[in-house]
Amino acid sequence: MFFEMSIWEIVGSILVFFIGFAVATGSAGLFKTSSRKAITLYLWHTSFCLLYAWYTTEYGGDSTGYYNASLNGNIMFSLGTDAVKYLTIFFSNFLRLSFLATSLAYNIFGFIGMVAFDAAIRFAVLKKKQNIRRLAALIIFLPSLSFWSSGLGKDSLAFMSAGLVLWAALDFNKRAWLMLPAVLIMLLVRPHIAGLLVMSFAVSIIMQKRGSAIFRLFIGVIAIIAATVLIPIGLKYSSFDSATGSEGLQKYVDQRAKYNMEGGGGVNISNMPLPLQVLTYLFRPLPFEAHNFGSFASSLDNMILIYLFIVGIKSMLKTRYVSRGENRVFMWTYSFMSLLLLSTTTANLGISVRQKWMFTPMLIFLMISVIGKRERRKQNSKKQSSLSIHPSAMQISENVQLGRVILRTGSIPDL
Repeated sequence: MFFEMSIWEIVGSILVFFIGFAVATGSAGLFKTSSRKAITLYLWHTSFCLLYAWYTTEYGGDSTGYYNASLNGNIMFSLGTDAVKYLTIFFSNFLRLSFLATSLAYNIFGFIGMVAFDAAIRFAVLKKKQNIRRLAALIIFLPSLSFWSSGLGKDSLAFMSAGLVLWAALDFNKRAWLMLPAVLIMLLVRPHIAGLLVMSFAVSIIMQKRGSAIFRLFIGVIAIIAATVLIPIGLKYSSFDSATGSEGLQKYVDQRAKYNMEGGGGVNISNMPLPLQVLTYLFRPLPFEAHNFGSFASSLDNMILIYLFIVGIKSMLKTRYVSRGENRVFMWTYSFMSLLLLSTTTANLGISVRQKWMFTPMLIFLMISVIGKRERRKQNSKKQSSLSIHPSAMQISENVQLGRVILRTGSIPDL
């Protein structure tokens, strides 16, 4: 497909690439990063978009299915998969873009999530030691993060939503407005996760200490009402509403845990205890479980995540972290509920590698923010010591000069 494109398809792809380049430059100011860093992230992310587009055209995938379905243009809008097909109609039918150009358009969505995630991580390691900042940079450039968020599909939109939500959670007082578009984007592709976002926001508003109790209760009630509207939609989308009663619920979870077992990525988690299900979802496949190059790359990413979580949990147990304004209640609530829901209903490791990036950025922020100590106190102490010594040195110098004048003239000059 890459070698059979027409001149317009090639030109369209180039135009979309440069539109993304402009978005990267413009995003630098919004997310408080340098233009050079934003462009570097965009080029890195785009390289994986090209790889993803080539891989799906050669070996098949959801992306080509979305694009081919959109060419017909006869799609009824609904949340989830059909929402992606419906959105793709704008690129394929209205703008007449090729599969590659459309993939590059979705790549811009994923890049926005990536640059927001990078900004949050830089905030977490601000003024920390160089080895911690290097770890943060390494996490941003994890191949699986860029690969799954760069292609045509639900994952690029979901990751953009997750990145914007994390950036907003660093300062809800100034960035709460970002929650609305972020939740709406997540609602399009993963409505059940959008419900969890709103519910977590409600919990964080009610539990925070700022503002009057009446105001917090009012905002919390509104958020809860919104969550009660969104969650049934999400449950219907995931066929959860068919499970009635505790036995039906357990039957549904067991059934979902056995889905998608075909292929090398399938792991039966239905009989695992809950802690092992959580660990399987977060950190597998491991290197010795890799069955192809993609799973091996994911396993290396997982080893880095395992190290981060071990060091992060150890730091939590040792020291008490002082928040710098971020809403950690929201982050913990959303991450815990998402992890619990997805880890008990997902069996295929290929699916977990993609879907976990809807909440893993928040867990990574929570872990890396508690690692190490900030160097601010050390720098301030040096600054204070230099200020305390400097006036004394100046006073001594002035006294010496005054003494020389007295000895030379025999009189005390006017001061």
